[in-house]
Amino acid sequence: MRLIISLTTAAAFCAFSSSAWAQAAPSAPAAAPAATPAAAPAGPAAKAAAFQLKETSWSFVEKGTDSRMSIDAKGNYIENSAAGKHIDHGTAVVKGDKACFTSAMTKDGEVCWTTKPVEVGQSMDTVSDKGEKLTVNRVAYTPLSMPK
Repeated sequence: MRLIISLTTAAAFCAFSSSAWAQAAPSAPAAAPAATPAAAPAGPAAKAAAFQLKETSWSFVEKGTDSRMSIDAKGNYIENSAAGKHIDHGTAVVKGDKACFTSAMTKDGEVCWTTKPVEVGQSMDTVSDKGEKLTVNRVAYTPLSMPK
């Protein structure tokens, strides 16, 4: 009888030790599925990542003038005509899903435009808070300078 109890105890001890060891031992990492997309950021970070304005350049035709605009890393913009004439300059910020511009040359105050993420070479239709419509084309970033 003692032998049976000893064997049963030993078997139970070994079974417990094996399962505990298996749980504690590191296992090989599971392979990730081949097409698993990265998780999208949630909350305000997702909106901030959705549209980037700094260090971008744009071309558009506004009021019959073929224009180019660049926004630097600090959020300052310069707008020149395609012919090189200075049109406007000021500051630009993203507020929610809008790009907002404040001219240093006019007293219009802040003017905001609808946005969506676009890559270089793509275009988007945008509407200002005043109802103005404009098609803008994103072009490769080219810093512009103030005319002398």
